[in-house]
This record gives sequence, structure tokens and C-alpha cells, in this order.
Amino acid sequence: MRNKTALTAAALAAAAALTLTACGSSGDSGSKSPVADVSASAKTQAATLLDRPFTKPDFVLTDTSGKKFDFRAETKGKPTLIYFGYTNCPDVCPLTMGNIAVAKKALPKADQDKLQVVFVTTDPERDTPASLGKWLKGQDPSFIGLTGDFPTIQAGARQLGIGIDPAAKDKDGKVVSMHGAQVIAFSPKTDQGYVLYGEDATVADYTKDLPKIIKGENP
Repeated sequence: MRNKTALTAAALAAAAALTLTACGSSGDSGSKSPVADVSASAKTQAATLLDRPFTKPDFVLTDTSGKKFDFRAETKGKPTLIYFGYTNCPDVCPLTMGNIAVAKKALPKADQDKLQVVFVTTDPERDTPASLGKWLKGQDPSFIGLTGDFPTIQAGARQLGIGIDPAAKDKDGKVVSMHGAQVIAFSPKTDQGYVLYGEDATVADYTKDLPKIIKGENP
């Protein structure tokens, strides 16, 4: 990863990535203001290495089997990626999860088993454990899907500087969920969220970086 001499520019780029996205929209359907001001020490086109890592959020939700899932406890000491989105999203969410799924399959089997990928719904009224599980099975059966009450989900996202709004109808009558479109990677060494990916991250980006993230190294 190439260091930037202008820390301010990197910080602004990171903050600009933390915006609300309406899946299925043209990008002009909601707030475009940053939901967090993140300082970054280095940045590539896809990944931002955070100068001030996020503490792992402390929330308990329900997984696709209907069991309680304590995020902090269940992912302790494990390389983990987290993404907030919803299954009815026609574009950004399936693309992001699909990119991660393809990159994960390129890893050695031992590394695949170490990596935890967690998808937290931003539309819990429609994303039941069963529907969430069915959708994730089409992405990667090992992905962990979480749902629950919206305030808990929203509070957990905010701990990572990710803004989400309750699902609502757009001008065309379609139900959409406004949410930050970034992926946060947690180190197995520190349990901190130290790398941020924007929605433009590609399969190649994740394929290149995941081996290092699994070791808790900087991509």
C-alpha cells in the first residue's frame, strides 16, 4: 500500500466514502453528507487503512438459524468482514457480497475457514432469518447473516461510522433502504476495524488483500 504524504487528502477521501446509498437508485436519492469523519494514514483506490481503527461493535442479533449471535464474542480473534445491506437491493449489495465470495474462494481452504464474512440486514422487517439465509446461500453458504430489531442494527452500524435509515418507499413506490455501502475489515490480532472498502472495491482488490487481512497485516 502506497503512503500518501497529504494526510488531509486521505482523510477527506475516507470521509467521502462514508455516505448513504440507496440501492437501486441513480445515486441522487438521499443524503450525500459524510456520516463519519475518519482519519486515514494510507489509501489505495479500494482500501483505506484507518489511522483510528474502529472498536468492534457490541451487539447481539439473530442469525439465519434463528439463534442469538453476539457479534463481538463470536468473531473474537478471527479475521472478519462486515457489511450492512439488504436482500432486496438490486445492485450494490449483491455485487459487494458476490465480489467477496469470489475472492474468498481463491484463498487456500485453511484461510477460507478462518475468514468470517458477516452481512447485517438494514431491512429487518422483510429480511427474516429464513429469507436472509436463502439469499446468502446463493452468495456463499458460509456467510453469516444477521437480523433483528432496527434500533439495535442502527446502533451497531453507528459504532462503525456507518449510517442507515429505516426502509421506506421511494418516489416510484419501491421500498428501499438507505445505508452506508462500505465494508469494514477487522484484524484477528487486535479485533479492531482497521481497513475500510468502498462500494467500488472489485474482486481483484479483495483477492489481493484478503490473504493479508487474514493474518492481521496491512493490505
